[in-house]
Amino acid sequence: MSKLKVDSLSVFNIIEFYHKFCRTLLLAFFIYFYYYVIRKAVIMSVLKVDKLCKKIGKKQILKNVSFEINKGDILAFIGPNGAGKTTTIKCILGLQKITKGHIYINDLDIEKNFCDAISKVGSLVESPDVYTYLSGFENLKIEARMYKNVCLDDIYRVVELVGLENRIYDKVSKYSLGMRQRLGIASSLLNNPNLLILDEPTNGLDPEGIKDLRVLLKRLAKSGVAILISSHNLSELESFCNRVAIISRGEIIDESTIKEIKEMDENKYILKVNDAYLCKQFLNSNDLILNKTHIEVIKDENDIALFIKELVLNNISVYEVVKENMTLEEAFIKKSGGKKIA
Repeated sequence: MSKLKVDSLSVFNIIEFYHKFCRTLLLAFFIYFYYYVIRKAVIMSVLKVDKLCKKIGKKQILKNVSFEINKGDILAFIGPNGAGKTTTIKCILGLQKITKGHIYINDLDIEKNFCDAISKVGSLVESPDVYTYLSGFENLKIEARMYKNVCLDDIYRVVELVGLENRIYDKVSKYSLGMRQRLGIASSLLNNPNLLILDEPTNGLDPEGIKDLRVLLKRLAKSGVAILISSHNLSELESFCNRVAIISRGEIIDESTIKEIKEMDENKYILKVNDAYLCKQFLNSNDLILNKTHIEVIKDENDIALFIKELVLNNISVYEVVKENMTLEEAFIKKSGGKKIA
């Protein structure tokens, strides 16, 4: 009888142990699933710069610079020469030490987990560093050795992406400036980055090369890559970036969507009429006669409707009304207090 009782207790203990083991295993699975699957999917912020300060000697270069880039964003990072664009980029890439503040890449603090944080970053800063006595292909092979799990297929992939297939085996000394720039962009894509940082990537590119770059960046963004791009070519940035951060004297003075920053000004309308000079008596001091048939007026939506009605009632024919938005360059000049990008 006592033996049967002991056996029953043993079976009970085994069953209880099994249940506890299963619960622990299930809990471990949920923890893993949350942190490595759900959390990664939910985290949209690929790059977060938080109150970044940089001081060289007694000079304060960056003052509490903060901005964020999410998956699929193409952020135009613009400002006049000496504003702190390249310094900010170098701090992000670990090329300059942070004085104060934090930079997070894929939710990792670069000062605490630099290797893991930077492993999924591709970059091209200022101009590509290449061995001119080697071919483009040999340069990419050297670059590929710096990454884990980058193979020949990755080299062929990036060569095709940047359109260097026909010249990749030529020595770089024979490359034009635009071709070297393409090679630099190819190098930045070798490790399949989810954050791409480009400083003046259109340098030396002909119109066809700029068009190809625009198509490539849009395709990368569509696949979820976050892109930070700094350039003086604002009209080009305007055509493919969806966000903008403006830096001046080491401070971020605006961060918003391209659409929002272009629409921040008064509503400007261009009207085509039969005789612009007949409209003179109805114009305000800020309105303009552009030529014999076109006038420019600044009105809100309600006022423009009443203005058109007034013109028509005074026998002035209105053939066309077009709402004008500021260009990115105009918006930048207004935000930066009249400073142009040099």
